[in-house]
Amino acid sequence: MSCIDKPKFNSASTDARGASGGQGRSLVRPLMASAGFGLIVLMAGCSDSPRAPASVTTVTSANTPASTDAQQSSTPAGSGSQGPTTAQKSGGSLAPPKPPRSHDELRLQAAHRLVEANPQQSYTGKVPDILLAIPVLEVTLNRDGSIKRIVVLRKPHAEPGTIQLAIDALHRAAPYGDLSRLPSPWKFTETFLFNDERRFKPRTLD
Repeated sequence: MSCIDKPKFNSASTDARGASGGQGRSLVRPLMASAGFGLIVLMAGCSDSPRAPASVTTVTSANTPASTDAQQSSTPAGSGSQGPTTAQKSGGSLAPPKPPRSHDELRLQAAHRLVEANPQQSYTGKVPDILLAIPVLEVTLNRDGSIKRIVVLRKPHAEPGTIQLAIDALHRAAPYGDLSRLPSPWKFTETFLFNDERRFKPRTLD
């Protein structure tokens, strides 16, 4: 029986109402009491509606990729631009970074590591008068020098693919040294000067 169905009395209860005298009234009261008790039980059962499930909050780690905001790339995942593994980093020949003593030293060391970690994708000679693309990236680091987030400050519309080349180069050069002695935030900005061969030079070294 559904919750909206009204309880129905059987023929015995109808006959009891029609009976005369005390015997009839004595039959009606138990039957009505029994029907009323059944209605109370039925209503109690209908009022017990199912509870809504508890809400679940998903917390995204800062290292997780997360979102792309103003051409932002989160690391090690999130933006779809995960860095190369250690085995892919210049055959493991990149020397361990030194703890930088200042933010300027951090930026200079990062520029040298970019060239050392990407010998086939970079150049150190004279910058040509006409460049293919000039993306500018801001790199935020964790305390241990690993990459926390990369934000594209300047996007070259003619050659947008150079942005990913710069991001990959930054991952190959990581980590950038123990930064625990430097005040936070731990970040640096680098401008990538790409020539027609799609090879870059950090402007810090120009």
